[in-house]
Amino acid sequence: MSAEGAEPGPGSGSGPGPGPLCPEHGQALSWFCGSERRPVCAACAGLGGRCRGHRIRRAEERAEELRNKIVDQCERLQLQSAAITKYVADVLPGKNQRAVQKEQEIFERTEEAEGILDPQESEMLNFNEKCTRSPLLTQLWATAVLGSLSGTEDIRIDERTVSPFLQLSDDRKTLTFSTKKSKACADGPERFDHWPNALAATSFQNGLHAWMVNVQNSCAYKVGVASGHLPRKGSGSDCRLGHNAFSWVFSRYDQEFRFSHNGQHEPLGLLRGPAQLGVVLDLQVQELLFYEPASGTVLCAHHVSFPGPLFPVFAVADQTISIVR
Repeated sequence: MSAEGAEPGPGSGSGPGPGPLCPEHGQALSWFCGSERRPVCAACAGLGGRCRGHRIRRAEERAEELRNKIVDQCERLQLQSAAITKYVADVLPGKNQRAVQKEQEIFERTEEAEGILDPQESEMLNFNEKCTRSPLLTQLWATAVLGSLSGTEDIRIDERTVSPFLQLSDDRKTLTFSTKKSKACADGPERFDHWPNALAATSFQNGLHAWMVNVQNSCAYKVGVASGHLPRKGSGSDCRLGHNAFSWVFSRYDQEFRFSHNGQHEPLGLLRGPAQLGVVLDLQVQELLFYEPASGTVLCAHHVSFPGPLFPVFAVADQTISIVR
């Protein structure tokens, strides 16, 4: 047996007080099996027990280790949460009242979590003030931003840009894919003539903007933003969303989810497809964020210096997607 601490003996199964008992031996679960990752009694951990040869340590040592990890996480979250106040104030001038309230709720929740434990000294708790971008800070930023939005943009599709493989609804909010190329579409310089793409009629040059797209009926779509310089003609990559320097998109093909830009594709490990896809574009801090509205989960975030005005952009190669308010 590999033991981390004293070897359990016949008399070491009783703990300092009542607690759960081993269903097999009726003894206190005063040891922890690192191989099976569960508490065990002295009989299980002994020479003739089922955990013989496993990594065994005292249960109180394992509990202390987990306790200190929780303290570290709580204190780290509290320190980073405190930094969000200034961050939000810089990012959302004139709009940050609700965002600050959201941040304060986060801060209070971390204080409550930390209050059940005694803080421990640890060098790991140092906060690196030079770190301006981190997954946690992005999540806190997103929570504050999403909480501060009173609504979403009224986005409508520019019918002049719609691919002949797409049908546009009368309210200019729904795109439906067709395998047959429509002959009713008059060709023009704005229209995509090969890839099933479409641009919104509205572009953004500054400020904070958000919109949502219903994607639950489609297994092949792209949603994001594109520069007005995105080429429209031909089957080359310069017109294909996410394969050029003019477009930034979240894409789904069957069960594969990716963020794509300029031919670089970042796989996203999603366990399921979102029914709705939310988009937040903050041109003040040059941030593009995709999230699931139902849960507020951030799916991916991208920070880059965007060139010129940006249009919401869409592509669908299966069924239907719809813009929702």
